[in-house]
Amino acid sequence: MRTRIKEFRAKFNMTQEELAKRVGVRRETIVFLEKGKYNPSLKLAYKIARVFNAKIEDIFIFDEEELWEKR
Repeated sequence: MRTRIKEFRAKFNMTQEELAKRVGVRRETIVFLEKGKYNPSLKLAYKIARVFNAKIEDIFIFDEEELWEKR
């Protein structure tokens, strides 16, 4: 899953630390999200979207192929 968190943070002039505090996670979680190393819970995705007054699907881009990948 790709994210546009970094893009939205820049638009809102917000640091990773500020976003992390607003949604109740550590800054490292935001780093991992931005790098695509971590998939957020639905609750966290919703909180992040609310901070930016956006829809979840505007921030998190789901690759349909990922759905069918075997792990």
